[in-house]
Amino acid sequence: MAAVAEGLEPETAAVEDAAGAVTDAVDARLGAPPLLAGNRLSLDLHPRGCHRLLHLCAQQVRQLLEVEFLQLSGHEDPQLLQATLARLPWSLPRLRSLVLKGGQHRDALGACLRGSLATLPAILSGLAHLAHLDLSFNSLETLPACVPQLCGLDALLLSHNCLSELPEALGALAALTFLAATHNHLRTLPTALGSLSSLQRLDLSENLLDALPPEIGGLSSLAELNLASNRLQGLPASLAGLRSLRFLVLHSNLLASVPAGLARLPLLARLDLRDNQLRDVPPELLDAPFVRLQGNPLGGPSPDPHSPPGTPVVPEMPRLLLTSDLDSFAVTSLGCSVTLACGVRLQFPVGATATPVTIRYRLWLPEPRLVPLGPHDSLLSGVLELQPHGVAFQKDVGLWLLFVPPRARRCREVVVRTLSDNSWSDLETHLEEEAPKRLWAHCQVPHFSWFFVVSRPVSDACLVPPEGTLLCSSGHPGVKVTFPPGATEEPRHARMQVVRVGSRELPALLGEPEAAASPLLYLSQSGPPSFLRPVTVQLPLPPGVTGLSLDRSHLHLLYRAPPAATWDDITAQVALELTHLYARFQVTRFSWYWLWYTTKTCVGGLARKAWERLRLHHVSLIALQRRRDPEQVLLQCLPRNKVDSTLRRLLERYRGPEPSDTVEMFEGEKFFAAFERGINVDADRPDCVEGRVCFVFYSHLKNLKEVYVTTALDRRAQAVRGQVSFYRGEVPEEVPEEAEAARQKRGADAPWMATLPLKLPRLRGSKGPGQGAGLSLAPLNLGDAETGFLTQSNLLNVAGRLGPDWPAVALHLGLPYRELQRIRHEFRDDLDGQIRHMLFSWAERQAGQPGAVGLLVEALEQSDRRDVAEEVRAVLELGRRKYQEGIQRTSLAPGDLGPPGSSASQSPEPAQT
Repeated sequence: MAAVAEGLEPETAAVEDAAGAVTDAVDARLGAPPLLAGNRLSLDLHPRGCHRLLHLCAQQVRQLLEVEFLQLSGHEDPQLLQATLARLPWSLPRLRSLVLKGGQHRDALGACLRGSLATLPAILSGLAHLAHLDLSFNSLETLPACVPQLCGLDALLLSHNCLSELPEALGALAALTFLAATHNHLRTLPTALGSLSSLQRLDLSENLLDALPPEIGGLSSLAELNLASNRLQGLPASLAGLRSLRFLVLHSNLLASVPAGLARLPLLARLDLRDNQLRDVPPELLDAPFVRLQGNPLGGPSPDPHSPPGTPVVPEMPRLLLTSDLDSFAVTSLGCSVTLACGVRLQFPVGATATPVTIRYRLWLPEPRLVPLGPHDSLLSGVLELQPHGVAFQKDVGLWLLFVPPRARRCREVVVRTLSDNSWSDLETHLEEEAPKRLWAHCQVPHFSWFFVVSRPVSDACLVPPEGTLLCSSGHPGVKVTFPPGATEEPRHARMQVVRVGSRELPALLGEPEAAASPLLYLSQSGPPSFLRPVTVQLPLPPGVTGLSLDRSHLHLLYRAPPAATWDDITAQVALELTHLYARFQVTRFSWYWLWYTTKTCVGGLARKAWERLRLHHVSLIALQRRRDPEQVLLQCLPRNKVDSTLRRLLERYRGPEPSDTVEMFEGEKFFAAFERGINVDADRPDCVEGRVCFVFYSHLKNLKEVYVTTALDRRAQAVRGQVSFYRGEVPEEVPEEAEAARQKRGADAPWMATLPLKLPRLRGSKGPGQGAGLSLAPLNLGDAETGFLTQSNLLNVAGRLGPDWPAVALHLGLPYRELQRIRHEFRDDLDGQIRHMLFSWAERQAGQPGAVGLLVEALEQSDRRDVAEEVRAVLELGRRKYQEGIQRTSLAPGDLGPPGSSASQSPEPAQT
């Protein structure tokens, strides 16, 4: 049997056949799109793709012989993937495009995961017609030996792997016109690379190259060369021999000079030399309009005329400005000043590192495991990760983080929090105000880790020596701690935080107008848990109470020992010394202390409720649907005082029900939104569990997410009236059914917070099953009779395949960088929303414009997505063929119609994918 030939036992093959048959039956029952459409077989987004392909091979489906485009996921089981690939030369003999990309799966924070593909079977060299091979986002450490034997290969994509070198055998690919190996670990290039005389585009950005072989000048057909974000310190003079070169990108390297011959390249239209160390540039390039030189210390520093002769000139510090597509940069002993695309600034002083270091950064969405907060802390920024972790710099690096100004500043301070030696600590932070609502938190860091900005109660600290000392609060002068001599044998650090309490909070809770409380006091220290001698603590008496008039039976000293949330009344256990304004008592252990004045006798439980109220935020929940696309739902948790202004801004583009009633939430509290009554989340998201979208509430950040929803109900008959409910806590492992959730809403300690109605309008027109389930946009027929048409369904298919490559496609489509930033901002937590909005807004602007489809195909190719470009061409060809056959059937034209693309009096029937 064929199963034995491919390395599988007959029993295993029978199981695979049965599993494939069941899967196909389920797909047919659910109306799933066909896997095999024309000459294209797409299995990368389907679970068990290799099993499905083996099932098709075992069934000897004749259509396999016509397949030219195959897509498989790199996340398949490695052994099964190797066995499946070994079948391709016999089962798919006409294969022209093979895509084995990883990246379809994401981690908990949305980052693309590499596939498991580490090699290819040698028998793949028998794919005689293969012209396009995409192995991106995998785990390749060396190039598989079969690749250089694919003599007909036209495009080879190796980006986002772990390659440290390319083999000399690569020079055998005489037909290769495009090679991409970005985001690898390449340190050198093979000399045989210069023999690729047909190569037109070469992208080696984001690697570790420090030099280029002179043979690179032999690439006679090369039109585009991208070497950005490497470690290049020089360029070979042979680059001046690339007479076909039009685009040369060299930004973010360590270049000190460039060959003068570059200025004489006849076709050169763009030369990007930004953010290098250039001091001397040929005059012909210095004034050329196509050359970009920002971020270079051109001309070098001028010597000080007052300096003695022979005094060395201190070089000017390089300046780097990173765009959003760059996540790394190089630092040398000269230091540099760096501004990241997210607004973060870094300054590496001269001598901070003795050897060149590549710095990488990443922004993380805040969540409790990454953001440890104290009971009265507030988060003011996202989380910045700087790598490599733990590498100590010889001089401290300056770090500036942009943050949201806190609403309450009295007796509070802003600090940068970081992870150091497996524990979180706060750095000495200075604030710099650039504008009324644009503040920077500036600190010095000795090494890299995670960083974020928090607002906390003012912290006062001191070193306690054996001789004793006094610690006073800077925000509350009446709060003091006196350490007597002999309280400690070894010096230890002590810290104090004081939290203000509103004068109306306690009377409202207790229903007692005369009730009052002192500020909250938190004391902590390093060293043994207890002091050797009692320490004296002074607290001001509650407002309106004096030592001469109070009733001591109404005075309560409360104590809380973390992590317990309970407060204990310790008044009877300590000796309270009262003055006219203050109360003093002695302790040997540090924790939380609170002084109450009330007629209540059992105040421990009341203190817990009052303490929780101090930390609660009053918020409202909103759910709005986009006016032009009701399937796009905006969910947000807003502080009560921001609801009206936010709705005024949003209601131009969105509509929906009134906000929920006021809800109380803690800083960093988790909650989730559950779509109910026939409405479900339309796409897999890293923040979605079983159709429930997870949130974490941070009072100063935008707790906003936009999701696409769908329904299994028939919208052709009537509109679907569903709802979204918000629940406290993490998403449970077993999500309850709607009826059970409704019962939970009525419970005493119900997690339910609010329910808001949603409506998906009735679909107009007679759309078949599976059509119209996507975006409710105006019908689109992108293109013209000359180049062909793409429908809304075709564009949705393209959008579903772009993934993280969409910004590159957008820029090649001509969208300005500012619009990309706006789209990223509007759809911060929704990658699918970013892609769809970009593609459909561009398509709407192109409606009726000739050549629009050609622009899209060209942009896909320039963005290294030739796989999608080939699919679009196949769709266009299928549509044109259907159109010609329709004309022949109706006798509107003779049987020998012209070639595809010839003019016609009618629009061709769009092909559906």
